[in-house]
Amino acid sequence: MTPEKTIEEKLAELARAIGSEDRFVENVMSRIDAEPTCKADRATKLKNQLIIRRFIMSRFTKFTVAAMILIAAALGINFLGKSTPSAYALEQTIQANHTVRYLHIKSFKVYEDEPKEFWVEFYDNGQVRNARVHMPEWESPDDGAKVIVWKENKAQIWLKKKNLLATIRDKTVAAEMLKFVEENDPRLAVERLREQQIQGKVKVEITEPPRKSEPIVITATYLPESLTPGRRVVLFVDQATKLVTTVELYELKDSEYQYTGRIEYYDYNQPIDARIFTLEEVPADAMRVDQTIQEVGLAQGKLINEEIAVEVVRQFLEALIARDYATASKLYQGVPVEFLEKQLAKQKFLRIVSIGKPTPSEINNSLKVPCEYEIEVDGVKSVVQSYPYVRPVFGQPERWTIDGGI
Repeated sequence: MTPEKTIEEKLAELARAIGSEDRFVENVMSRIDAEPTCKADRATKLKNQLIIRRFIMSRFTKFTVAAMILIAAALGINFLGKSTPSAYALEQTIQANHTVRYLHIKSFKVYEDEPKEFWVEFYDNGQVRNARVHMPEWESPDDGAKVIVWKENKAQIWLKKKNLLATIRDKTVAAEMLKFVEENDPRLAVERLREQQIQGKVKVEITEPPRKSEPIVITATYLPESLTPGRRVVLFVDQATKLVTTVELYELKDSEYQYTGRIEYYDYNQPIDARIFTLEEVPADAMRVDQTIQEVGLAQGKLINEEIAVEVVRQFLEALIARDYATASKLYQGVPVEFLEKQLAKQKFLRIVSIGKPTPSEINNSLKVPCEYEIEVDGVKSVVQSYPYVRPVFGQPERWTIDGGI
């Protein structure tokens, strides 16, 4: 049986391996010899550990940390009480996100080629300062593709399909706008993930590859105790910056996690051109509706929601019959009077046939009001069925307006 090598022999081998033979062994052993012997009853392993710690911290140390770890390995002890360098933890990404001021995001949905796209500028405290969102047509087929810019506590919404630019200021709209951003903000996603992990609502598995060019992979599976059981997200984290580069989304279906989409993050802290947060592309002939400078809709008063919805439709149709386009404009979001006159120039509204019972709609939390009215076009009379949408006015509490469907 080959006898076990002494500490001196192990150190000599290590010195040759790292090319530092000049008095390497003597320096280490002199520190060992200098240790008091009155505590000889202490375990040899613990004694060696203390020796190496002191040696590393001394002014005689001229070797890299990596070399010191090798020394500890050669002596068969734990280096500073740890066997490996500290591993990645979610807190590192949370901390890295604190310095993010600019962000560009793309959110893809399975089977859809065009992503949602976001540009976000943050204040120093992490709150959203400016934002721009491109919503593809598949998100809202009725409105078509839309661009939303959030700036100076105002939202501007550009509907290319309708050639309409709407400007609104409202806490509800602000909340919806910021919700789009927050759902895709990596800092909030990781913080929520960490909180749910602590609460035992999500299982987190971290894979940290040895090659620094490869991303850290975080797999988070939401447990039955969570609000979204059957959901799984996979985050890819850059090892150098500790920032998230991609998030993949999965849903449990037929006992398998099926891919539903991904979010990609670009241009961390790359300043965004201020023109991004404007709508320079809106053509001059677009219809412009600014609800921040005028009172629109009809006051609800003591009417319940269903009653005010019916009354808005009734007064709107009566205004069209009287060709009172100023009143009709006020009841229809404040669209320009000239627009209504042009759109309805060939139609003559004759009478209201019926207004039915409103039903809830998913569009802007509105009520859909079925109605029939008689019109005359080129001398020909006909009855038209319509389903106007009526909802509260953004930023003007207790007032209701027609939101479309005419």
